[in-house]
Amino acid sequence: MAVDSEMRILIVDDYKTMLRIIRNLLRQLGFNNIDEAMDGSQALQQLRSGTEYGLIISDWNMEPMTGLQLLREVRADAKLKGTPFIMVTAESKSENVIAAKEAGVSNYIVKPFNAETLKSKMVSVLGDF
Repeated sequence: MAVDSEMRILIVDDYKTMLRIIRNLLRQLGFNNIDEAMDGSQALQQLRSGTEYGLIISDWNMEPMTGLQLLREVRADAKLKGTPFIMVTAESKSENVIAAKEAGVSNYIVKPFNAETLKSKMVSVLGDF
């Protein structure tokens, strides 16, 4: 199944610079319907507002709601639980990877990363585009 480049993507990070980097990488890959949230609680409001997202890309370390807490909320919500979720983190600690997998993460990216890495993770989650 080919992924529609018109699909809406939500990126969640508390650093504006990281939001801009991920947005630019997604644009390089042909995606332009990109929304942003500065933390997990803001992301959850957007997700529950009725906008349909085809993918969530979230940072792990955020306050007051972490990416892991956001992931758990998404997976616990009947309307949202099927949404692909890629976690981004600066730490590759195995306990973090395990916690994210147990919470139902679709894939995991360790910073820093480039468009090629992002694309390969997205293809593994969504299929070719």
